[in-house]
Amino acid sequence: MQRRTWLKTLCAAAGARSLAAGAKDSEHRIQLHVDLTVEPAREAEMLSTFHDSFRPAVARQPGYVDVQMLKLRSTLAGAAPAGANYRFCLTFASEDLRKQWVATETHRKVWPGIEKTLQHKNYNVLLFEVA
Repeated sequence: MQRRTWLKTLCAAAGARSLAAGAKDSEHRIQLHVDLTVEPAREAEMLSTFHDSFRPAVARQPGYVDVQMLKLRSTLAGAAPAGANYRFCLTFASEDLRKQWVATETHRKVWPGIEKTLQHKNYNVLLFEVA
């Protein structure tokens, strides 16, 4: 008899989880791209800050999916963003969750560590919906 009760509970929990997942499916993941012009003499500092401070902090946030710092190697077609030598890519489960992260005290502490290594703060910021 306990087995039947246990199976009913398990099925009910799976159904509830499926309903919750369905609600989340209506929101698309987002990916933020920021083209950065890092001072060449401060690249090591920026990368250290990214790997040692920023990445661990953002990875603990609700909705976090991934973060990458890409170094431009070459332009194969078209034009590269003017002066940019890095692209910061941040993926969150939704734009609302990303905005919540940006509003945290932790973000206000870790982003300036990257920003201070830039030649200027006039960088391109693009928001994509992951299709």
